[in-house]
Amino acid sequence: MSAASPDRARWTRSQTVLLDIEGTVSSISFVKDVLYPYALQRLTRLAHDSWSDPAFQNLIAGFPEATRSDAATLLAHVEDLTRRDVKAVYLKQLQGNLWKTGYSKGDLKTPLFGDVIPTLEAWKNSGKTLAIFSSGSVQAQLQFFSYVEAGSITRDLKPLFSAHFDTVTAGSKLEKESYEKICRDLGTEPSKVTFLTDNVNEAIAATQAGIHTIVVDRPGNAPLSPESRAEFAVIRDLTELA
Repeated sequence: MSAASPDRARWTRSQTVLLDIEGTVSSISFVKDVLYPYALQRLTRLAHDSWSDPAFQNLIAGFPEATRSDAATLLAHVEDLTRRDVKAVYLKQLQGNLWKTGYSKGDLKTPLFGDVIPTLEAWKNSGKTLAIFSSGSVQAQLQFFSYVEAGSITRDLKPLFSAHFDTVTAGSKLEKESYEKICRDLGTEPSKVTFLTDNVNEAIAATQAGIHTIVVDRPGNAPLSPESRAEFAVIRDLTELA
């Protein structure tokens, strides 16, 4: 079964590049081994030290009532969701708040794959519109791109992006209607959008919406089946689309 190749004509026609984050521009390991544990550690401290504080109760107000009876119940619920990587909206919003503190304190810095910054800048300079669609909250996305490692300093890459979408503002990443909504919000036709993701199920949904979709195969990502490689163009580095 032969591998599919990128559709160069559709890529050239694409005016907008819609990007996933985890496994596409940054490693899955950074999210799961750094960001998730940081959020859980900070939540644990807050739950034990500040449970009765109105500010903390407001932070967890979106959680199901049954999980907010006490600190132990809340933490067990969050640990379960995190372990199973459940994309619950209320968890993503909580994580975004906790990561905001971590970034502002200098505890967190975002590592991107080496090809990402120069390639995104080149696409932006060539006139393409860049946007993000991630299961992480928009707030978390903004923090993620505000403190990006660049040698010995950090850079704010937010100016590169024209829009950010999450599962609240756009809908599930596994439904074609979400991608149709993004195109409407961006004021563009699906045929003029290219979506880059590591997730084949997301690729299927975006393709059903008429979007040109390419799967990014980074180190540490889930292995792609021969069938997926035949159905979707696969790249290992963004410079392959330069």
